[in-house]
Amino acid sequence: MILLIILGVVAGLCVPLQTSINTKLGSYTKSPILSSFYSFLIGTIVLIIVNLIMNPQKLSPSFMMNQDFSYVWFTGGLLGVVFLTGNLLLLPRIGAALTVVMTVSGQIIMGIFIDQFGLFNADIHPINLERIAGVIIMLLGILLMNYKKSSDRIITTKSQHTNYWMVLGIFTGCLPPIQTAINSALRYEVQSFYFSALISFAIGTIALFILSLLLVRRIRFSFHHPDQGTIKPLYFIGGVLGVVFVTTNILLMPELGAALTLMVVIFGQMLMGLLIDHFGLFNTPKFKITARRLIGATLVFIGIVILKLF
Repeated sequence: MILLIILGVVAGLCVPLQTSINTKLGSYTKSPILSSFYSFLIGTIVLIIVNLIMNPQKLSPSFMMNQDFSYVWFTGGLLGVVFLTGNLLLLPRIGAALTVVMTVSGQIIMGIFIDQFGLFNADIHPINLERIAGVIIMLLGILLMNYKKSSDRIITTKSQHTNYWMVLGIFTGCLPPIQTAINSALRYEVQSFYFSALISFAIGTIALFILSLLLVRRIRFSFHHPDQGTIKPLYFIGGVLGVVFVTTNILLMPELGAALTLMVVIFGQMLMGLLIDHFGLFNTPKFKITARRLIGATLVFIGIVILKLF
């Protein structure tokens, strides 16, 4: 159990790194949608190689012809794209900190519902007062870690409908747990979490390719930036980090339950977010680790321990 929790934290560490790296790639593609497409594409290629090594029989025509192709084959990847697009809309309108709080709140709420009712064939983990207390403590920790004074918040687009955008944030936050649950159901249908991850990435790649053609109207980009020079190979590993994140979630959810899987992954995201902010990694603005943020991280950890125990 402890090893699985550590694995979940490591998967969570990948998310802020992936976002930061994709942002750097976006400097060259001039479009976050296009940078996400290439991130998904690289992840898909990596998973094809992994599946060729681990279970090549899954890629055979005979295996594919014998599948029912239920909704779980297509929904997981599409939900990932919707979540990504939602974040692209939210970030400039309500700021990074509030985007994190709203989407994480949605993830926690949906994770509890999936556990309580066993949605999408997930194992039932009934809610109780102790688990509710753990969630509340974790939410308080997340708020403390992400709160910034009004003068410090960076919002590039003024919005007169902040409350509506916040509701959208909670809605989009509900999608990743559903995606993980659906991908986990697909795992049992195809008898492989590697292959289910590949399907999710492939569907997401196709969807982003179509979005790039419709909205960006191109898939080409320049390998040279006037200020940053020639593109670095490092900027293409976002897809690899995404593979680690998605595959680990598929592996962990049946073992830990939806809520606990989300908590440990979110904890990893918070830790890496603190490090990126503190050191200004990837040329991001520096936000030093403060006592308030450390207290927030501690509360998040306490919330995870309570969920594990109860």
